[in-house]
Amino acid sequence: MDLQDQLKNLFPDHESKEIPSEKEPENKIWLQDDPIICKYEKRKGKPITILEGYTGADEDFKKLAKELKTKLSVGGSFKDDRIIIQGDYRDKIMVILQDKGFKVKRVGG
Repeated sequence: MDLQDQLKNLFPDHESKEIPSEKEPENKIWLQDDPIICKYEKRKGKPITILEGYTGADEDFKKLAKELKTKLSVGGSFKDDRIIIQGDYRDKIMVILQDKGFKVKRVGG
């Protein structure tokens, strides 16, 4: 006897409602054919990782920037169609983007 049967025995007058199935995630990001360029620079002596070359909507790129910053627990920004991440996280970023289905090209060092 499963939980639904037990509840029907306890509350015979109650009409159960169907629970809607889970919706598709809303954070779908447009994937492109060209690779995203992941490069390393030093600015004022501090290392940064720059992602550029995304041809989709700016809103999708901003979502991607926020997700990367959250997963890596680092600071960063989105300026001039580039994601700037504080620190040298090229390897980790490339793995995250490849898991999402992006093609990534490593440039520099």
